[in-house]
Amino acid sequence: MAKFLVESGAIIDGFTLGECVHRGGMATLWSVTRDDIAAPLLMKIPRISEGEDPAAIVSFEMEQMILPKLEGVHVPHCYAAGDFARHAYVVVKRIPSQTLYRRLGELPLPYEEARLIALKIADALCDLHRQNVIHHDIKPSSIMFRPTGEAVLIDFGLSHHNQLPDLLQEEFRVPYGTAPYMAPERLLGVRDDPRSDLFSLGVLLYFFTTGVRPFGESETMAGMRRRLWRDPYPPRQLRADYPPWLQEIVLRCIEIDPVWRYPTASQLAFELAHPDQIKLTARSERLKRDPLSTVWRRRFNGNPIEPRSKPAVAAQLAASPIVAVAIDTDGSNELNDALRVAAERILKTSPSARLACLNVLKLARVTIDRTLDDEGNNKHVGRLVTLKHWAAPLKLDESRLTAHVLEAVDPAGAILEFADANHVDHIVIGARQSSFARTLLGSTSAKVATEAPCTVTVVRLPSRAMEAGERKETPDDRSMPVI
Repeated sequence: MAKFLVESGAIIDGFTLGECVHRGGMATLWSVTRDDIAAPLLMKIPRISEGEDPAAIVSFEMEQMILPKLEGVHVPHCYAAGDFARHAYVVVKRIPSQTLYRRLGELPLPYEEARLIALKIADALCDLHRQNVIHHDIKPSSIMFRPTGEAVLIDFGLSHHNQLPDLLQEEFRVPYGTAPYMAPERLLGVRDDPRSDLFSLGVLLYFFTTGVRPFGESETMAGMRRRLWRDPYPPRQLRADYPPWLQEIVLRCIEIDPVWRYPTASQLAFELAHPDQIKLTARSERLKRDPLSTVWRRRFNGNPIEPRSKPAVAAQLAASPIVAVAIDTDGSNELNDALRVAAERILKTSPSARLACLNVLKLARVTIDRTLDDEGNNKHVGRLVTLKHWAAPLKLDESRLTAHVLEAVDPAGAILEFADANHVDHIVIGARQSSFARTLLGSTSAKVATEAPCTVTVVRLPSRAMEAGERKETPDDRSMPVI
């Protein structure tokens, strides 16, 4: 690699260096400008002088490979990357904010504020994992927020890309990362499981709501290995007012074995977005750590994390989708039965899927809406009960099922907004029979199928002619998937 002068005023591949804004252990950050780019820019340059950690170079190579392939609001936009053969650097758009690290002096944060922060980070992880990348260094100093509110993940030097060589895995036999946030399986050499990021987010949420790191500050390998068999103190032991739903989320995220954590970041984000519908288990009430008998069994009876052949990141996400079924509680029983059959088929192929039952309480554009029906019952509550009755024959565990009544003027718009905000992977919706109103105003199912950012299955009942004998068909045989 050619040597070049790194100082204010130097020019590297057309970029003019301004001030040094940060000097880290593995790289330095410089503000830079280029005549043809109006956006504020940062250049990251690795530390490669004599005596520097060789892992810093390998880490920078990983970031050079991964960062240009990422896109979206949850990552910094990459403008250029320099080769090690000449000048090693990456140039990204500068985000006008500080990292989450600046909030450490305010801990513990209010529970609601911490929930919203964790939700935004889970949204960012969902987007990242869908791009086949596992971050592996989720911590306060690697998270920023745009002025518009979205979480932005930075520092991809320790990341794993499912479709690129993992240089850290190939060249080193020790795990690299930030010890307090490192998932147990990382200590066993596992780098291809996206649930490792969920563990780190659980540690962060524990820390931000209690002011204490669940596994302490230990940087020694022996200290880190204890998390393979020793669970942390439940948050409710540290704070008596800790909400049970929040402890349920935190302790599930930091389970020792990844199989007991949330299967995907999108399912974690869904729980954070709907805390009132979380299925509480024994985790939520715990006040003590696991007994020593359990700890000894984990430690001396073999590896507590069972070796498994794990699918690729994309395949693992596909096996745990969020499915939304739009149900018209005032519609025909035949169509609602057909929707249930369609949903059951999808859920059988994805045993880790979760189901969101939706109904839209349509509001009038001008008049004042009544909250009670003709019999004096609350419309919203009544529809929630109806949705639960609709789902009962599916016999799903309550942790996989939620019901939502959306109030909106535009039903299709409400369904689309819900799907986008909650990372829904598959929408199942019924098509109404032909009618003058449908012809005149358009179809809700058609709009959803046309504009949804995910898979849509439109379920259509047989026509009257077919029911009369032209062709015998069950309602689910007429289900029509629309992508």
